[in-house]
Amino acid sequence: MERFFKLKEHGTNVRTEIIAGITTFMTMAYILVVNNTFLGPTGAGMPSEAVFFATAVGAGLVTILMGLFVNVPIGMAPGMGLNAYFMTVVLSSNGMITWQAALGAVFISGIVFLILTVTRVRQMLLVAVPENLKTAITVGIGLFITIVGFKLCNLVMVSIVPGTDVGQPVPGHAFNLILGSLVHQKDALLALIGLLIIAALMVVRVKGALLIGIVATTLIGIPMGVTNLSSLTTGNWIPDFSNLAVGQLDLKAALHIGLFDIIFIFTFVELFDTFGTLVGTATRAGIMKDKKKGEKIIGKAMLVDAVGVSTGAVLGTSTITAFVESSAGVEEGGRTGLTAVTTGVLFLLALFIAPLALVVPSAATAPALIIVGVLMMSQVRNIDWDNFLLAFPAFLTIVLMPFTGGIANGISAGILSYVVLAVFSNLFTSNKVKIHWLMWVLAIIVVIRFAFMGSFFFCS
Repeated sequence: MERFFKLKEHGTNVRTEIIAGITTFMTMAYILVVNNTFLGPTGAGMPSEAVFFATAVGAGLVTILMGLFVNVPIGMAPGMGLNAYFMTVVLSSNGMITWQAALGAVFISGIVFLILTVTRVRQMLLVAVPENLKTAITVGIGLFITIVGFKLCNLVMVSIVPGTDVGQPVPGHAFNLILGSLVHQKDALLALIGLLIIAALMVVRVKGALLIGIVATTLIGIPMGVTNLSSLTTGNWIPDFSNLAVGQLDLKAALHIGLFDIIFIFTFVELFDTFGTLVGTATRAGIMKDKKKGEKIIGKAMLVDAVGVSTGAVLGTSTITAFVESSAGVEEGGRTGLTAVTTGVLFLLALFIAPLALVVPSAATAPALIIVGVLMMSQVRNIDWDNFLLAFPAFLTIVLMPFTGGIANGISAGILSYVVLAVFSNLFTSNKVKIHWLMWVLAIIVVIRFAFMGSFFFCS
């Protein structure tokens, strides 16, 4: 194990890696429940058993592949936002697009990714995107993770102006983000307790602070009535393999009914989401210290990611992608693929311990995500704020991720604004800026993206 994962070379050990893997799993495990909300009977219409199986097995197998093939501590699972878009595609089609056809579209987007990766187009992003933007991506993801944590436990809620139609996107003036009530929202109070526990453990440098905090918060939540133990007695400990969606994707239907715009959106959002997550997590794990070596590792990770998209579609789930919650394991000391393998094995075991996995409430994992946000924010000091050409795109990248609920939104705005400002600088000042040709291509793709999507931002 030492020789295969090169633990000493990465300054880690088996115990640290396993704890990191467990931590990553516990912060990602919510997808086992949430994915059914979007793809299950009340969402896209898939059988619940099929969604749970595809989510657990897909996340498990692809994460293990990431650990063994790339040797990085990155977890993979069906991406939030893309699963919501999957549901929207099916429900808004008035029956014309089945979930089988939507799975076909996901599979095709995975093939597109594979082609882009094998031809090294995706890897060129690491060279084309300026360092300031890559740093901003890490910071933005930190804030994105933070807001996810706040929302999971209701520490942050939305106040809607009375009379507003919530059946469609709500105008900005019609809502406000507000603090949740610690009196009326028990999960918010529990999350705050968990946040203080983890923060205190971090201050005194306790190893495994995030994992200890998650477990302690879960236990405290029992007498508070937030931690629900009913799944331990009523849950099904034996997985049901009788009603699966394996191999039920419909490629012919996906091509016949012209889902090219849908395939484009799946491909575009995944392209930038994965790039941002891989770069952000790799930076925190120290993988990018050696730039050339880091770029090679990210290239291999992109290949696994591409394979994972189509694999997930075959198993019966929406796009499998790198999870930003992997940063939780990295902050626990995870530095190698052993962390990812541990996480992947736990996802596979979730088929048999689903009731136990479902015990951990969102209020227990949310504090860990918020703490990770604090740690990832530290990269903001590496941005050149005195150079407005670099500062403005970095700022947009950072703030649009949490404010619009989408990693791809922040990266898109950062790329487009950088190219536009660089052109102005080259035309009207003596400060000539080199613009990589791929940045031009990306800027055009961003414009096309918003032409397709209009003013509606899809989550990431």
